[in-house]
Order: sequence, then C-alpha cells, then structure tokens
Amino acid sequence: MRIYAFTAGAASMYCGSCLRDNALAREMKAQGHDVLLLPVYTPTLVDEENVATHHVLFGGISVYLQQYSAFFRRTPWFVDRIWDSWLALKAASRRSIPVNPKFLGEMTVAMLEGESGPQHKEFEKMVYYLAHLERPDVVTLPNSLLIAMAEPIRRALGCPVFVTLQGEDLFLENLEEPFRTRSLALIRGQVATADGFVAVSEFCGRLMSAYLDIPKDKMHVAPLGVNTRDLAMRVKTPGAPFTIGYLARITPEKSLHQLCEAYLWMRREGGLPPSRIEAAGYLAPEYREYLRIIEKQMKEWGLGDEFHYRGALDREHKVRFLRSLDVLSVPSVYAEPKGLYALEAMACGVPVVEPRHGAFPEMIDKTGGGLLAEPDHAASFGRLILQLWKEPALAEELGRRGYEGVRRHYTVERMAVSAARVYSNAILPAVDS
Repeated sequence: MRIYAFTAGAASMYCGSCLRDNALAREMKAQGHDVLLLPVYTPTLVDEENVATHHVLFGGISVYLQQYSAFFRRTPWFVDRIWDSWLALKAASRRSIPVNPKFLGEMTVAMLEGESGPQHKEFEKMVYYLAHLERPDVVTLPNSLLIAMAEPIRRALGCPVFVTLQGEDLFLENLEEPFRTRSLALIRGQVATADGFVAVSEFCGRLMSAYLDIPKDKMHVAPLGVNTRDLAMRVKTPGAPFTIGYLARITPEKSLHQLCEAYLWMRREGGLPPSRIEAAGYLAPEYREYLRIIEKQMKEWGLGDEFHYRGALDREHKVRFLRSLDVLSVPSVYAEPKGLYALEAMACGVPVVEPRHGAFPEMIDKTGGGLLAEPDHAASFGRLILQLWKEPALAEELGRRGYEGVRRHYTVERMAVSAARVYSNAILPAVDS
C-alpha cells in the first residue's frame, strides 16, 4: 500500500503527535508499505530515526508572511523557495518565540478556509507537488485542523483521505473568540470531505465524534503504540531516594504544580521521607514564569532541593530518565487522548498514577500498569503515590504488569497493523481518466 502521510512540524518542540506520526510511518515502512511522510509548517523533531522528507509543505515562514501581508500572497513561487527551503525552515525552527493568541486564531481559521482563504497559494503549491508524484492508495492528515486539505487532495489524486485525531480539541477550546466558534464551524462543515477519521484511543474516538459531529461509520480507532525495543525494565538502585517522575510539556493543563502539591501532602501528612520530583519536558517561553512560580513555591515549602527540572530530553536521555523513576505521574486536568508518556514509562516497568479520565482508564484496564486518581485532586494523587512507596511489592507488581501489558496491547507494530487495516478497507478503485 502506498501512503502519503502528512505530519505537522512543531519547530523545536518534541511533540507527541509528531512522535506518533513518525513512529507509525517508520513501522509501516518496515512492514512493507510504501510511506512518504510529508512535514507541514516546519521540519519535524523526533527522538527516533526521522523518516520525513526534507520537502516541507506550507512552510512556516511563507504561511506567516502570507497571513500578515497580501503582498506575499502574490509573490512568484520561485521567490518563495528562498524561505521555503529546508535549511531556512530548520534555522527558523531553532528559535523559541512566544506566539500571539490572536495570530493563532487567525492562522487556524485561514488554514480551515483552505483554497478560498489567505493561504490559497500554499494550497496550490501542495496540489502541484502531489500531482507530480505517483498516485498513492491513501493520504492521511495529522489532525482535523488541516481538514481543508482533504477536498483538494481527493480532487487531485482521486484517493481516500483520512484525518487522524490526536487531541486538537484542547487547542480549539483555548482559541480566543470569534476564532474558536469559526474554526469549529469550518471543521464540522468539512467532515464530509474526508473518507474517515482515525482516533488514537477509544476515548478520543468517542470525544471527537461528538465534538466535531463525525458520523459513527466514519470513525475508526488505531490505538497509540510505542517502540519497545530500547525500553528495558528498570533496575532499582539500592539506597536511592524514592523518585517521582513527570514527563510532559510544562503547562498548567498538564498540572506539574498539582504534582508538587501532592508531594507537599506526602511529605507533611503522609510520612514520606526526603525524596525527589524529577520533571522533564518541553518548556515554551510563555510558560517559563509558570515553572519559576513552581520552583519558588517548592523553596518556600522547604522542598526546593527535592525538585529538579531536567529540560527536554532526546531518546537516549528519556529512556535513562524513565528507568530512574519509581513512579511516573502527570496529573493532567484535561482529558488526555494519548498519554504517550504513560505507555513509555510502563514499557520500562515504571508504574504510573494518572487521572481517572481521558485515555488513561482504558490504558490502565488493558495493561494493569498503574493506579487511577481523582482528577484535579492533589491529595488523591498523593495517597496513591504514597501507597506505592509504602508497598514496594505492589509497585513491583504494577511495574511488571505494565511492562508486559504495553507489549501485548500498545506496541508500534500493533499500531501500524491497526492503521493499515483501516486504510486498506477504504481504498477506492483508480479514477478513470
């Protein structure tokens, strides 16, 4: 099966969706499929072998210029090649720049307006590029924010187009008005242009089906999977302090602050001796103050030396980080549709404590590798993490179950087989010329 898969680059951030798209493309290639992974906006940053092409569609610099100035919507394509080049986009991606919420809203609407909006030239470039490639059997889009690509792709290539759903509801819900309402209307109005939607979890499928008015017969699920080849079982270091890990973006909705509040409760009320919170993950410029406040609060509580932020981690350091933990907990206050970090932790034999919402209940039910706390309730997280400290045999048993459960239900191999099954069932016959 020949597949053209789009993936939305996130500049200098390790993005869970990019990691998933790259891992899926890489594994489908290994299973014998012909996959072309096409980045959108910027080159992708992933922590395994990057199989994406160097040709970036909807180059971030062009998109930015055309959004702000009608002049750049009329420049010749050969001029655009200056800032559409992989090297120019790679250089721009190294910068971490706070993004204006108004620009995000305008840009989202512009992309959803498709060929009739201010980014019409980029849609023309995309169609021209794809039309000069060999016809694929199927095309996949990385999220519903790019659904406006579906109609021109189907028209140009005559093949089915699938839209992956990976949690973009959080982004949409945080858009300012009137952009949120306009964006939702545009997505819902284009659901019929896609041949199907593929959610990364059962929860995500139910949520997005209702949120975007997607008919049930168009909704499919290809559960998230991880590469377990280098995720070995952790080995506890004798005498090491009890270590609680956090591995996710540093943002209020992921609730690192709540994990610290749970830790305070454990230290003051639960009898936990001096231990450690080890946090890692991408920190955007706009959330540096959020982290500074957390660090200041921990110092005021007298726990400053027990909290460490390790920054964003590449694959080698991420695996080493996970294997150093006794438990991982990301007490996200929003319903997480993926939970990649939980799967990776459990694949290393690390038990997890996660909120009882989003994809976590189905994940824990299948693997048995963790405990579920009440969402947005620091003491609930504290009690369960404390239980794992008090009952090392329980922690070891959960770690073993998670290690085995991920390998039974959530491998990248299983994800690729599930996705291929969905795509192959929808392949259309070649369009008569």
